Amino acid sequence: MPVTSDVSELATEHAGEGEGLPINELFCSLQGEGKLAGVPSVFVRTSGCNLRCWFCDSYHTSWEPTGAWLTIDDIIDEVLTYENADHVVLTGGEPMIHERSVQLLDELGDHGYHTTVETNGTTYRDATIDLASISPKLASSTPTPDRAPKGDGEWEIRHEEQRIDLEALGRLIDQYDSQLKFVVTEAHDLSEVDYLVSQIRELTDTAVTNDDVLLMPEGATRDELDDTRNEIAELALERGYRYTPRLHVDLWNDEPGT
Repeated sequence: MPVTSDVSELATEHAGEGEGLPINELFCSLQGEGKLAGVPSVFVRTSGCNLRCWFCDSYHTSWEPTGAWLTIDDIIDEVLTYENADHVVLTGGEPMIHERSVQLLDELGDHGYHTTVETNGTTYRDATIDLASISPKLASSTPTPDRAPKGDGEWEIRHEEQRIDLEALGRLIDQYDSQLKFVVTEAHDLSEVDYLVSQIRELTDTAVTNDDVLLMPEGATRDELDDTRNEIAELALERGYRYTPRLHVDLWNDEPGT
């Protein structure tokens, strides 16, 4: 079973709001998604996001952000306690909105960790990143009033306006080894995936192959994935894209800290 740290107990008097990073979760598990699925990993989940996907599986980092402010030293010290993992995933929320994420990634690199950043691709930063796991948000992610967790539609326009930033996407892909990981809710999403991939290929110097494009079924529970995984796998096969599972959901369902 994954091992989770109590971030509230890790906080010190040195990390006030605006100092260090707001951390929602810090735990050791298996990477559940993407090219490195199955790799033992320490997950550092920041709180706060510039988007509001209606299906967000980390609700308490976006719609109602929670967590504790930790110094970079606090975070590094805790990561070092997980001796069986040399891969660290910085995730969120959206970790790239925080300037201090650069310092954390650089120091993790100095300690010899392989670093993956899970990002929506709207913010570029120059940091020590071994794999940029970029998940551009499709139109189907927009929180319309009838499917937003809070149901008031406040975020619908903001999310739609900000969900794709081609300049940031291009810079991330040209700077780092990367994967494009699309959360797919239905077959209709594939026309937008194809269009975005073609746009990205036109603006990047780095070749983006079909092997770099991963389709992932939407669903935060086993039952939800049962309804979508086969269809998304077939769509990946038809396009020559890769299919990525949500291994942590298959293993532990929607258990926190996995």
